[in-house]
Amino acid sequence: MAPYEYAIIQAVPRIERGELINVGVLLYCQRHEFLSARTHLDEDRLRALDPAADVPAIRAALESWARTCAGGGASEQMRLGERFRWLVAPRSTVLRAGPVHMGLAADPAAELERLVDLLVR
Repeated sequence: MAPYEYAIIQAVPRIERGELINVGVLLYCQRHEFLSARTHLDEDRLRALDPAADVPAIRAALESWARTCAGGGASEQMRLGERFRWLVAPRSTVLRAGPVHMGLAADPAAELERLVDLLVR
């Protein structure tokens, strides 16, 4: 078993209202050199909070989280831990990371899928 850190990726379509839905999970395990984001955007739930939500833009932003985990763009020279900290840093945007939590898992990829099923889908 190895320790890992994770944060729920949240969509906040109207920041002034403070309403949000869970749209993914970001998981980092230093021991296994693992960093990945899995997302699932339920458009009906999103539109219930904001009928005018820009779904294509939110999907594109979610894809950028996965690219950042993989070292794309500006994160190319960052170590995995640095990428994780960059993604979970507080921000006032439509997508944000919730608080960071910890756990133990033998297989970080399987744990990520379990967390997405439990917390997002």
